[in-house]
Amino acid sequence: MSIGFILLIVSGVLLLFGAGQRVLDRMRLTDREAILFIALIIAGGFLPDINVTEAFAFNIGGALIPLGLCVYLLVKADTFLEKARSVIAALLTGVAVFALGRALPADPAELPVDPVIVYGIAGGLIAYIFGRSRRGAFIAGTLGVMLANLATWGYANSQGANQRLVLGGAGGFDVIVFAGLLAVLLAELVGEIVERVKRGRQKPTREFVNGDFVRREQR
Repeated sequence: MSIGFILLIVSGVLLLFGAGQRVLDRMRLTDREAILFIALIIAGGFLPDINVTEAFAFNIGGALIPLGLCVYLLVKADTFLEKARSVIAALLTGVAVFALGRALPADPAELPVDPVIVYGIAGGLIAYIFGRSRRGAFIAGTLGVMLANLATWGYANSQGANQRLVLGGAGGFDVIVFAGLLAVLLAELVGEIVERVKRGRQKPTREFVNGDFVRREQR
């Protein structure tokens, strides 16, 4: 079983047990919506690829459903600024992952770890840095890797390689899922740390007195 499928199954199980509610709230997703999308991505991954041309195809679970989820999250974004920032972050992530692909050895055997992990971590980190919010980080990580795949395919064909791309298929599925989920995880982890630091610097406004919490008088 691939890395992408394992991550999705683990995420689905955690959601069923009530974990990740805070993250879902900030992404404007309910438990049912999140589990539905996960189920669709997993099921779609087993469906035949959709051929657009002889040189290009896409996988429903690895490309179409994640793309639909990104569009859904963009529509539900609170402000135009967040939408614009998410799109810009996706573009920057795509450029960075594409450049990384050009810099790394062409032979995966020369890398100490699976390229899926390298691209996933890179995409997730860059998406978090520029995406800022949980929602923006997921959009940037997912769309950014898709854009990088398209750019790599276009570049290879421009050099006469005559390659065929299945967007979201095989290893592409793993990288897209890994980058999107990692970006959200980083956003949640760093965001929680920052919030705890801020709370720690502020004096509490309530105190426990005679079995009840009462507002502390400011002096």
